[in-house]
Amino acid sequence: MTKPVKFIPQEIIRRKRDGKVLSDAEIQFIVRGITDDSVSEGQIAAFAMAVFFQGMTMDERVHLTRAMVHSGHVMDWSSADLGRPVVDKHSTGGVGDKVSLMLAPIIAACGGAVPMISGRGLGHTGGTLDKLDSVPGYNTSPSPDLLTKTIQKIGCAIIGQTADLAPADKRFYATRDVTATVESIPLITASILSKKLAAGLDALVMDVKFGSGAFKEDYEDAVELSRSIVTVANGYGMPTTALLTDMNEVLGKTAGNAIEVRETIDFLMGRKPDPRLTDVVIALCSEMLILTGLADKETAPHAVQGALTSGTAAEKFAQMIAALGGPRDLMTDTDRHLPLAPVVRDVFAPSRGYLGSLNVREIGVAVLDLGGGRHKASDKIDYGVGLSNIAGLGTKTGPRHPIARIYARSDEAADRAEQRVLQAITIAEEAPPKQPPVRQKMTKEDI
Repeated sequence: MTKPVKFIPQEIIRRKRDGKVLSDAEIQFIVRGITDDSVSEGQIAAFAMAVFFQGMTMDERVHLTRAMVHSGHVMDWSSADLGRPVVDKHSTGGVGDKVSLMLAPIIAACGGAVPMISGRGLGHTGGTLDKLDSVPGYNTSPSPDLLTKTIQKIGCAIIGQTADLAPADKRFYATRDVTATVESIPLITASILSKKLAAGLDALVMDVKFGSGAFKEDYEDAVELSRSIVTVANGYGMPTTALLTDMNEVLGKTAGNAIEVRETIDFLMGRKPDPRLTDVVIALCSEMLILTGLADKETAPHAVQGALTSGTAAEKFAQMIAALGGPRDLMTDTDRHLPLAPVVRDVFAPSRGYLGSLNVREIGVAVLDLGGGRHKASDKIDYGVGLSNIAGLGTKTGPRHPIARIYARSDEAADRAEQRVLQAITIAEEAPPKQPPVRQKMTKEDI
């Protein structure tokens, strides 16, 4: 009888350092070691750096993703008798990106089930969980029983990652974060997909952003990441599509926490939704309906619009908030439940013209500096600060046309935010050409 091969971490690291292709068994060994602490922090760092420089084949990425998915609990919705396809969406992060808050109830209204595992803010980008934490009483860490009942009854729940969901990713990411290896596309792919695939999905849609406010600023980098995620997810057996969306403008008109929940409520209630935000929401929701067979290419956008105009999506959002501990009258008594900071100031451009460009990252940093994000993990967030009425590219500027409104705790904080906003813009004599917010769709057929 052949004895099983005994793997040694440093030998696997050496092979990847030298550009060799690792086997499924070697990758599983490394991931098990990350999970049970038998592989040291130094070895994790060395492995990450080897992958950073040598890359991984698509097969290696599939093996890494699968091993990380099965490093912990994998949700199984088959016993819940949902009678709905289970689908989710993931965004690579941006400024003003409150799409998840709208998308989950829309898909629930259209007959899908959305157990959305979301994250907190990272750097200049806002986090869906931080936005929901601004809602008093809302529980982003419900018991498994409450989560299942909420999905069964309402069709959607937006929660945080549980301790036993892809635990290898938590330790691996923490090491990558302090060793300058976060940007590795194979490791980003496995990190994103391990959490999503562990949620027991039937299909996934990716929102991969590019531009000045995105994690991957360069368009070609975003294309490469999209191609990697779509290839690996479909290779795993998960039907997945990616949309590349423009983050050279703030998505919607607000950036912050409570203020973005307010914009979400306005959107779902049909109160002057931002056109670019509407386009992105409809495009992503349509892809989710198409992938799950709930609609086809022609009927999907109409189904999404119908869920909005009928008020069904707004009702689903209100039900989800209440089911997970939030106020039952959030939609009708928003000001009481989502108060904003008391110092309010409009920001005006220094000259007349048109908003020619916007460094969206700086807008995110302005919110961070106001207290709306974290400089380190232990920081507390001020949910009431942020920006509203953020102008889009091509907007007229001048003494009667503010480019943003600041909500701050003090005049000094408002001064700093105003300076950041003004430094983030350029004024042009003519309005720049409008760019579509959804630039490209990538499916497995496009690979």
